[in-house]
Amino acid sequence: MVDVGGKPQTRRRAIARGRVRMGKSAFEALATGRLSKGDALAVARLAGVLAAKKTPELVPLAHPIGLESVAVECTLDSRAREVVVTAEVSTSARTGVEMEALTAVAGACLALYDMAKSLDRGIEIREIVLLQKTGGRSGPYRRG
Repeated sequence: MVDVGGKPQTRRRAIARGRVRMGKSAFEALATGRLSKGDALAVARLAGVLAAKKTPELVPLAHPIGLESVAVECTLDSRAREVVVTAEVSTSARTGVEMEALTAVAGACLALYDMAKSLDRGIEIREIVLLQKTGGRSGPYRRG
């Protein structure tokens, strides 16, 4: 791991996004709450929060840091038959929370796949990206 001991603690925030695309019947079942496993959106939000908290266990060189806030939102895009997953993570620490935000999105997307796979094995998890981050020595970043 990189030594961050000499860095000052600063307020840090990161936002990441991913997309889960599926077929018409799976998307309609998810959107109307008719999946056999239950409320996929609630499960995805919880899976995302848990994934953010587990980041140092999943990403070998990630620092364990105290997260102050993790918010995961799932928005339905009927036209594209996608669930857009957005995670925002914040803390005051010596290192950033980009990995936690990205891991939250990945965990939520995987939960959505698991919840709907019985109706569609062709589900696609797409475009997991960092949208923005603030804080730290490198300064702010915003995806173009």
